[in-house]
Amino acid sequence: MVPRISQVKACEDYVLHVTFDNGVKKLYDLKPRLNDERFKILRDKGIFKAVQVDGGGFGISWNDDIDLSENEIWTEGKNLN
Repeated sequence: MVPRISQVKACEDYVLHVTFDNGVKKLYDLKPRLNDERFKILRDKGIFKAVQVDGGGFGISWNDDIDLSENEIWTEGKNLN
């Protein structure tokens, strides 16, 4: 079972610093996805920085249409600890 997300912070260069409820911290680079139609709006750094943890920690989102699951970040993110 994938841990749930407890915190997310938008960092420079379109990288997300994500903390899971088991204490694991990961960096997720969003740059490769910024060419996808769905994620293009996140090129606006003001919008990118508005990221929030979804209820229950099952993912993160910027609005109702743009989100990432905890599984995506867990498997594709780079460990910090």
